[in-house]
Amino acid sequence: MTQRARLIALDWGSTRLRAFLLGADGEVLATRESDAGASTLGGTDAFARALEDLVGSWRAQHAGIKLLACGMVGSQHGWREVPYVPCPADAAALAAQALPLDDAFWIIPGLVDDAGQPDVMRGEETQIIGALARHPELSADACLVLPGTHSKWARVRDGRVTGFATHMTGELYALLRRQSVLSRLMPADDGPPASDDAFLRGLDAAQEPAGLGRQLFGVRTLGLFKQLRSEELPDYLSGLLIGHEVASELGDLRRPEETGGAASQRLALIGDPALCRRYALAIGRFGGPSPLLLDNTAPAGLWRLAQTMKLA
Repeated sequence: MTQRARLIALDWGSTRLRAFLLGADGEVLATRESDAGASTLGGTDAFARALEDLVGSWRAQHAGIKLLACGMVGSQHGWREVPYVPCPADAAALAAQALPLDDAFWIIPGLVDDAGQPDVMRGEETQIIGALARHPELSADACLVLPGTHSKWARVRDGRVTGFATHMTGELYALLRRQSVLSRLMPADDGPPASDDAFLRGLDAAQEPAGLGRQLFGVRTLGLFKQLRSEELPDYLSGLLIGHEVASELGDLRRPEETGGAASQRLALIGDPALCRRYALAIGRFGGPSPLLLDNTAPAGLWRLAQTMKLA
């Protein structure tokens, strides 16, 4: 390793702990990960052991290096709770409220949007900061979408997150796929998508006037009457759920009060490439703008926040 390490960046979610050793300009020098997610640990000693097991050798090799973490490690069930920062907020607002565990380790807060029904995020705010650092053109006026278990649609204006909405699409899919009556007609094991056809058919169904509850039961009857093959049903269910999410959010983006009167707001998708591709298909099917596709931007976000805090 020829380049001097400048920061240990931690993306500490509910189920996974990911560590990035960053050099000058935030270059990723090395990565490590473990199953020691925040939801799997209990008590400060368990968190400290998980951290030492994963990056203890990095800390020994790079004396005095700082650590910066984001995600559920700062939740009520994490190592230490870090209060949410209210929207609108930018990198400076998040950095100002970072919680030090000691003189070398800080945890970034999450965001709360309490303009109406309260909504929260932890970890995604750092990915958003990373996306803006890598693509400054998004800072003026954009919608950043982070698909996942709890998908986030975040509105950005003048470099600040002004508000966001969460959809439990991924969690609903997992529950319906594994634990509902719908699962009885589906393959026991997940495999690669059968094709885009069933997914697109689900998207199209989501645009019909029938309610989601009735359409979900239709997943069962389409299988019963062999209008969809067993291996196509998960993709159809995915299209149905993602379609309802995308239809709702694109409708909000087209409202003048949400877009400042402009229907050409920039759109970006951040996260797993396969899942982002599905969301891009849905957005295009529903007449939305072509989105910018980004992968994991958490390291870039942690680097930008560390610079703001003068840690790196």
